[in-house]
Amino acid sequence: MTPKERLIVALDVETKEKALSLVEKLKAEVNIFKIGSELFTSCGPDIVAAVKDRGCGIFLDLKFHDIPNTVAKSAAAATRLGVSIMNVHALGGYDMMKRCAEAVIAQAKASKIPKPKVIAVTVLTSMDENSLKKTGINDNMEKQVLKLAKLAEEASLDGVVASPSEVKLIRRELGEEFIIVTPGVRPVWAAANDQERIATPKEAIVDGATYIVVGRPIIEAPDPLAAAKRILEEIR
Repeated sequence: MTPKERLIVALDVETKEKALSLVEKLKAEVNIFKIGSELFTSCGPDIVAAVKDRGCGIFLDLKFHDIPNTVAKSAAAATRLGVSIMNVHALGGYDMMKRCAEAVIAQAKASKIPKPKVIAVTVLTSMDENSLKKTGINDNMEKQVLKLAKLAEEASLDGVVASPSEVKLIRRELGEEFIIVTPGVRPVWAAANDQERIATPKEAIVDGATYIVVGRPIIEAPDPLAAAKRILEEIR
């Protein structure tokens, strides 16, 4: 994969106008944009179509987590939108993830479109060991993340979302084909913000990340395109 194929830029803004302005500035250097809960809730499916119309792929970051039937139907709907990647919460369990994977395959076939990649969120990058324990999970971070990654693989998902701290472990245990999407990536020149388990773009790629997700260091930069180019050069 080229550096351009590995970088996903998070459109973590509240309006369609801001999102599309960023896409126009960045699309020469960025292939995939992440649409998360804030933007999708504000704009609905129209924002997916608008970004796609500009020739870009979509990572739909809605983290589906519900009963298996509801998640399967939601995943089928996301497939019809033509997204490239979508995600669910691994803590939804094996049955939920399996039904989701099956629904995506069936919908892509019925719609005669490429099947999107389906990945599972393991543990949010904003959490540390202490916050994990407060949820009632007593495993350490690496053990919990790996357990959920293996469960996602068993359920026939394509990969996981995991912090830079767990990338090397997941890559070693689950092989080269398993997709690892890594948020919490911060260049040395950017602030950590509310992320706990972070790494630089270079560190994440060297450890085995398939894709890295970068938001604020690019979209809040005075020159977003220049910031993206700096990150692409570090990946390169």
